[in-house]
Amino acid sequence: MCSEGLRERYVNPYTDFAFKLLFGTDLNKEILIGFLNALFDGKQVIEDVTYLNTEHLGSKETDRRAVFDVYCENEKGEKILIEMQRGEQQFFKDRSIYYATYPIREQAIKGEIWDYELKAVYVIGILNFALDDVSSSSFRHEVKLMDTTTHEVFFDKLTFVYLEMPKFHKTEQELDTLFDKWMFVLKNLARLMERPTALQERVFNRLFEAAEIAQFSKENLYAYEESLKVYRDWNNVIDTAIQKGIARGMEEGLVKGMEEGIAKGMEEGIAKGMEEGIAKGMEEGIAKGMEEGIVKGMEEGIAKGMEKGIAEGEWMKAQTIAGNLKNAGLSIAEIAKVTGLSEDEINSL
Repeated sequence: MCSEGLRERYVNPYTDFAFKLLFGTDLNKEILIGFLNALFDGKQVIEDVTYLNTEHLGSKETDRRAVFDVYCENEKGEKILIEMQRGEQQFFKDRSIYYATYPIREQAIKGEIWDYELKAVYVIGILNFALDDVSSSSFRHEVKLMDTTTHEVFFDKLTFVYLEMPKFHKTEQELDTLFDKWMFVLKNLARLMERPTALQERVFNRLFEAAEIAQFSKENLYAYEESLKVYRDWNNVIDTAIQKGIARGMEEGLVKGMEEGIAKGMEEGIAKGMEEGIAKGMEEGIAKGMEEGIVKGMEEGIAKGMEKGIAEGEWMKAQTIAGNLKNAGLSIAEIAKVTGLSEDEINSL
């Protein structure tokens, strides 16, 4: 990819490079603090953050590693983990729970008397997809451990915040709160050619300055272009998988529909033929049964085909992207984090 191919003025925050540049560097600490304070909306005020190591090992060498997008702690020692989830993942909730165990376990004091008192842990997921099992139209979900009888918070030191970006639809004229403005920026930054007049807060001065591609050094420009290529490859593989799934579903649905239609038609035709004549009844029954069966079979086949196609596409996508990242010189741990492949699978490429 060459820089001449970039037509956007500002970076795409859904890319790995851009998200870490804006929210994961000391240079742009002000941006992260502004976002978190808008997110918490007065429930707590963060004055400063310290960035922590984003790569975490298990207790044994054979344990799986975890690589976070942004990991920091505030001035009170509370841990904050932020993940930009670009593509839908079947067990994303499980993954976020698993990731939360690292900032919990690392608080254990070794070799000393410890009373198990923990600092609060916040896991924030910015999702570039909608959760399938969440029917609410709200884009923001705050999850804590709750007593199911009293519906009261049982433990307030572990909080998960999920932001479903596709459900945020406000226009610039509809932005009421500071958090609305942050959501608008995250969703639309790559499409903006000018800074919106509604975003006049000081923190956005720094954000738009840091996000302007024309101000990048040669090294940062190259890194962003590579990250953007990975993001576009990811989306293309998903789109291809969906199209293949639809085509396969229609084909399987047609075959299944004809088989079910003939069987159903014969069954209904025989029953009807006992009254009106076997020959005429079978003819009408087969025709009606085939019509109903084809429609039902195509619907079931399309659904099944899309599911199979997306699953195969996810595997193809992960293999393709892992190969590109490996050729670009990224570490095996970073590639595993992005693709979900094991280190052995990546090494075999």
